[in-house]
Amino acid sequence: MSSSDIITSDEINGSAQQSTAERLLFILKSRGPQTISALAKLIGTGAENIRQQLHKSVTEGLIESHTTEKQPKAGRPVQLWQLTEKGNSRFPDTHAEITVSLLRHMSSLDPALTDRIISLREQEMLASYQAEMQNMFALEQRIDCLSRLRSQEGYMSEWSKEKDGSWLLIENHCPICAAATACQNFCRSELNIFQAILGEDCSIERCEHILLGARRCAYRITETG
Repeated sequence: MSSSDIITSDEINGSAQQSTAERLLFILKSRGPQTISALAKLIGTGAENIRQQLHKSVTEGLIESHTTEKQPKAGRPVQLWQLTEKGNSRFPDTHAEITVSLLRHMSSLDPALTDRIISLREQEMLASYQAEMQNMFALEQRIDCLSRLRSQEGYMSEWSKEKDGSWLLIENHCPICAAATACQNFCRSELNIFQAILGEDCSIERCEHILLGARRCAYRITETG
């Protein structure tokens, strides 16, 4: 896949000249399965235009549909559209093949070497985040900053305040998914980083995980102090 095939959130959100096809892929990646009417509303165009583009993307193997089992009030099933594996591959997975290869070689040479590398990466990321969060003391302010930093790194991050007073930090994409699949200590490390950067006055729980089959990774943050 060439670099021109990769879709980033900055490209989609930053230019009105992006094609409907690219905007559809981004919305389905960041929001999950959608109906045609919902997609039309989000993009600001007619349902027929969306329908034509969806069928084109289906032909290209980027999008597929499925019908819900639950019956809505109208008595008809709802058709939802979602990304295929090929569609998901349009979003960056940072140097996936070479990363996985290096991890395997390191593990074969010295099983502890990979853990040391991950630990060094963790320290570097933590220092970088801490530099960005100087003089940020409110938990919600730190969450917002963390989300912005993660989006800059390709995680398509967002956050929301929940009704119970907790926060939900969402990452709609994992640019290191291949590496994390080969070595799940990357995921453990990132959870450690989040806890360290947000502080001891909160607890963090991963409630959705891409590696376990979820569409996204999500973290519930609860203030404890």
